[in-house]
Amino acid sequence: MSKPEKSVQADSERRRVLGLLLAGGATATACAAQNGKRAESGDEDLRNSLLWAAAWKQTAAEYFALCHQAYNLARLRVDLALDKRAAGDKPLAVITDLDNTAMHARSYWGYLINQGLDFFDDSIWDEWLPKNQITAAPGAKDFFDYCSARNVDVFYVTNRDQGERTYEYAMKQLEFLEFPFADDEHLYVFRDSSDKSPARAEVRSKFQIAVMLGDNLNDYQRDYYVTDIAERLRLMERDRDHFGREFILLPNPTDGHWVRAIFGDSEPQPTRENRHLLKQAATYIAWDGQ
Repeated sequence: MSKPEKSVQADSERRRVLGLLLAGGATATACAAQNGKRAESGDEDLRNSLLWAAAWKQTAAEYFALCHQAYNLARLRVDLALDKRAAGDKPLAVITDLDNTAMHARSYWGYLINQGLDFFDDSIWDEWLPKNQITAAPGAKDFFDYCSARNVDVFYVTNRDQGERTYEYAMKQLEFLEFPFADDEHLYVFRDSSDKSPARAEVRSKFQIAVMLGDNLNDYQRDYYVTDIAERLRLMERDRDHFGREFILLPNPTDGHWVRAIFGDSEPQPTRENRHLLKQAATYIAWDGQ
């Protein structure tokens, strides 16, 4: 088939799909007129504040590319550290966060949206987590295997609390994803605090840290755990020379301690007041139309 013929066929197919969509829209409008409550509920689902962020995490090639970019950069940092090694130096290690860094929780966010929920739900998270529906972040397993092959230890550090089996669930996920260093020596799980400083300090006492990875600036330094947007931005500017060097950040638009700076809570309740705070954050800088 020639290129012009392909173009005509593709254009025809686009018109057919558009026609179906328009017809579907007309049908939906008619149904809405007959059932106001159902239409209102459907509209509410389509206005879910998670839609843009979750759609990006689910489908955007750019999101996956940023993850690969982060792990490619981490590999370069490991190579630089290996090249600089001298006799008598401490062994090398990498410290990585788990959720939204080493592994992804995309089906969890999809479930929330299908349930009509627009804020993080801790009870659902606790139910979802043990089911091992996580996937490895793009580039993560290749990078961890690369470290293992070069005798660079990988330490997994996470803060979770699913009760007495929290540590067991985390270990099973490492094993499920076939990550190297899935053992008691290399896994730190904090149930009672989001402060990972003790793990970083303990690893540093025995190893030279080649690089740290996380989706949250609090994975790098505890002083980012503040409830003020401007303060977090100021701290970030203070550390700007560290990013891509000592610490590599992976993208996460749905959750993290950036949320705490807006709401004062990392897992805010789905209240009308909090939805107003979310809108204020989304219009932190906004054109006035003049």
